[in-house]
Amino acid sequence: MAIGQRIKFFRNRKGMTQKQFGEKLGFLGKTSDVRITQYESEVRVPKADLVKEMSDLLDVDPRALTVPDIDTQLGLMHTLFAIEDMYGLKIDELDGEMVLRLDRFTPEFPELYDKFRSWLQEAKKLKGGEISKDQYDDWRYKYPELDTHQFSVDVLPKEISDALIKEEKKKSKSNKKK
Repeated sequence: MAIGQRIKFFRNRKGMTQKQFGEKLGFLGKTSDVRITQYESEVRVPKADLVKEMSDLLDVDPRALTVPDIDTQLGLMHTLFAIEDMYGLKIDELDGEMVLRLDRFTPEFPELYDKFRSWLQEAKKLKGGEISKDQYDDWRYKYPELDTHQFSVDVLPKEISDALIKEEKKKSKSNKKK
């Protein structure tokens, strides 16, 4: 979703009208709902300090408002391609289903593993009925503020990691030739 849709989504989630939200942000009189309409329709884009104020009022992390523009399937695909390039996200198949997975051989893996593991734990709590959908949403939209999971992955020194990756690639090439 683009920022305008995210603002509207979270404003509605809080049960505020555009006018109420605009007034809480300090916009006066008739301009209060007009300004919010402009932001939600993306005629105007809020500056970083206003995004911070909005997120505080909406009780979400500012990054929850500024996610990439994934309004279209093509936009989503290009966002996923960028995540593949930057963070090693891979598409794969498991038991006949397509899955997205983290590539353990990327430098970002240890930190991302912790973040994804935390997310998985919260999703399991929701599925198991330990938490409500509202609690799960709060966890997601305020992330990392409400994250209480502490996971750690032992990280090898870069030289050793690089050597292991090199050996793994050699094995992979050797197995493909057989």
